[in-house]
Formats: sequence, structure tokens, C-alpha cells
Amino acid sequence: MQAEQEDQKTDIELSNGGFHPLFSSPDGDIVLGSKDRVLFRVHSFTLKTTSGWFRAMYSLPQRSATTLDLPPETIYVDEDNATLEGLLRMVCGLPIPRLDSYDVIEPILHAAEKYDMPGPMSIVRALVMTPPLLSDPLRLYAIACRYGWQDEAMMASRYTLTLNLHAPEHRGTLQKLGTDALLNLFQLHRTRRETLRRRLDDPPFVNDGGDTSCSNCGSLVDYHTWRELKYVIIMEMDARPLGDTVCSPGLLEWPAARACWSAKCINCDRVLYDKTLTMRVIRECIDQLPTTIE
Repeated sequence: MQAEQEDQKTDIELSNGGFHPLFSSPDGDIVLGSKDRVLFRVHSFTLKTTSGWFRAMYSLPQRSATTLDLPPETIYVDEDNATLEGLLRMVCGLPIPRLDSYDVIEPILHAAEKYDMPGPMSIVRALVMTPPLLSDPLRLYAIACRYGWQDEAMMASRYTLTLNLHAPEHRGTLQKLGTDALLNLFQLHRTRRETLRRRLDDPPFVNDGGDTSCSNCGSLVDYHTWRELKYVIIMEMDARPLGDTVCSPGLLEWPAARACWSAKCINCDRVLYDKTLTMRVIRECIDQLPTTIE
């Protein structure tokens, strides 16, 4: 109860323009104020050595020597308390905050870019490939493309293969992408689908484009079950370009797959399709598809 009261008291003090407890040392010669009126006292040397923006600011004429004994002037910035705290923790050598959410790292990245602080950006970049952030690969891809992180963008594009880019829930993130980044991602997804579509028409797969004959008795055979299965495979690749659900459970459980594996020649009763061979070759075809943007 007492701890809760102290936390509430601290929150009230901060909201009324108090100093952040981690940045309240009287040795600091500059005061930054967040947009929610929390103050941060830091050393100008730290800001000048870690921020191109502050370095340029301090290259301008400063207060005269006769005014140096006055209290430092407060510089209010556009960032909120949490963002400014995270940014200053990184440049001041303090323990960094938990960076396990895009709602946390995106404002920090924006501020680091604004103030030309490569240090915080490099810290975030080193952590974006950790599991909490990989769970939203499309958002990771957007961030990596925005800041020119090519390796991270390629890896993120691989993880997006589990997503249907046409789903409404992804529209907002896709709208944040630049033209090249958006086209590259759609090209990757489409290339996987269309390459597999063409490959399914090549040997050892049967040709379903016209009348063909049974390899055993020579009578005419309509390979419509294979044609229908191919359609289902391509639709699955369109919805989930990774293709991991095609072989299992798809080719084992889809009604179109079961119909295909049970199809027989009406004349000699021979099974038309080698299930084991067909599934193996389809799996090999999917494994050979491109997995990242170029």
C-alpha cells in the first residue's frame, strides 16, 4: 500500500513538471522537458557526443559567461516521458528499457533519427530480430525498410510468407511502406505462387491440358481430379505463400487431394496418380522457391 502511494506521488510530481528520478542530478547543465512536462537534467557533453542535432545546436553562440551561473534553461521537445527516458537511458549508459513492443521502439527510433543519434538506433537494430518482435514480421519489415536495414528486411520478408497480404488487418501496415518496399514484398509472394503453378505443369506431373491416355491400358483418361487439386494448391499458396500447409495437412486431408489419390482408370482400374512421388516432388518444388526479397 505504501509503495503504491509512493508510486502515485511520483506520478503526480512528474506530471506537475518534476524531474525524472534517473535524470535529476544537479551536476547536469541542461534540462530537457518532455511534452507531458517531465524534466530530464543531463550533461551537455553527453548530448553533444551522442547526437548530431545537439552537437549542431551547441555549435551556435551560447549564453555569455556572465549568465553561466543562472539555472539551465529548459528545452522542451516533442517526445513524451517514456520515449525520452528510453532514449536518454541508451545514450547515458543506463540500463535500457524493455524493447519488446513496436509501440515502444517505434517512437524511440523516430526520436533517434530526429536527433541524429546512431547509438540508440544500433541498439534497437540489434534487438529487432528477437522473438517478441519477430511475431509481427510485417511491422518489422516496414521498420527495416524505413531505416535501410537490408539484412533485417530480407529476414522479415521471409517471415511474412505466413501472412496473406490481402487480408484487411494488414492494410494499415502496408500503407506505411514505400513503393519499392511494397512492390518487392508483393513480388516475392506472387513469384512463389506463380513459379509453383508453372512447375506443376511440368514432368513428372501429368498434363491435364487435353485428352491423354492411361499409361497402362491406353484408354482415354480425364485428369480433372489433378486439375482441381492444382487449383486448391495455388489458392493455398496465395493465402499462405510459405507453402508449409500444402503438404501437411493439405495433400493428406483436402477433399480434392483425397479424390485425386483415389482416382482410377475406368477401363483397367489402375490408380492414376502416385501419391508418394507426387507429394515428394511438390515438397521439393516448394523448397526451391525464393524465400526473401532480392
